[in-house]
Amino acid sequence: MKKINIGNSGLLASEISLGIMRMNALTHEEATAVIRTAVDNGIDYFDHADIYGRGTSEEIFGKAFKELGIARDSVMLQTKCGIVPGVMFDFSKEHIIASVEGSLKRLQTDYVDALLLHRPDTLMEPEEVAEAFEELQKSGKVRHFGVSNQNPMQVELLKKVVTQPLLINQLQLSLTHAPMIDAGFNVNMMNNPSLVHDGSVLEYSRITDMTIQPWSPFQAGNGKKGLFFDHPDYVELNEKIEAMADDKDVSREAIAIAWLLRHPAKMQPIVGSMNPERIAAICKASDVALSRTEWYDLYKAAGKKLP
Repeated sequence: MKKINIGNSGLLASEISLGIMRMNALTHEEATAVIRTAVDNGIDYFDHADIYGRGTSEEIFGKAFKELGIARDSVMLQTKCGIVPGVMFDFSKEHIIASVEGSLKRLQTDYVDALLLHRPDTLMEPEEVAEAFEELQKSGKVRHFGVSNQNPMQVELLKKVVTQPLLINQLQLSLTHAPMIDAGFNVNMMNNPSLVHDGSVLEYSRITDMTIQPWSPFQAGNGKKGLFFDHPDYVELNEKIEAMADDKDVSREAIAIAWLLRHPAKMQPIVGSMNPERIAAICKASDVALSRTEWYDLYKAAGKKLP
């Protein structure tokens, strides 16, 4: 699999990463098969969060990974903190450090390669975050840092005091949920796609060398439930995807991921499948080179209109 330079930091990782949110539903044997398949197909970056399965996803992964005997330094583990489910967001120093300690214990590792702040906390004190990051970095428990679902000014507020580079921003993005791309096409217009919902985060990320990690790359989005595959609202898109998949001899999931990888922002999509066969099929996206015409054909087939 091709590698991506995370945040222009020199940290090279697989351009497709595996999200572990749903691993709490797997048996130990199933989790082992998922991790083994991912690694065998070139994935070396795994995305976690302290809240996934209320911690059990990290526990199951940690046990399975250790028993597989895969060298720790051959993969990168990322986790997130800051959400107290159903209660609040908490970017306090105490919560950040306690969350990391919990993740390290569950993952059975001495360090994580990246820690992301999980969604914005409007009560955040940047100085507290900076103190937590400094302590975690000096102790060797966290090597790199980033955010998720944050707009440029929220990132800039953190950068005011945080000394470590913020390398990553996790953002929802798919063929059918692409407001950051839509707004860029509809500048100086009065239609709905022209609305900038995220502070031009796509362009900001490219300017500041932040790697976008698209999450839910197969979700219909825009208020629609389920996947866009076989969705009655996306008949034209599915026909186009299936035709391209047949032509290139890959799965339709690989085409959807290849669409994200084609963007010059050099994104790192997070796929959340816990099906080994599907994971292997998705990884073939790394070998799919969409032309400019094919990229735009898929974008328009998703119901988007160019001005």
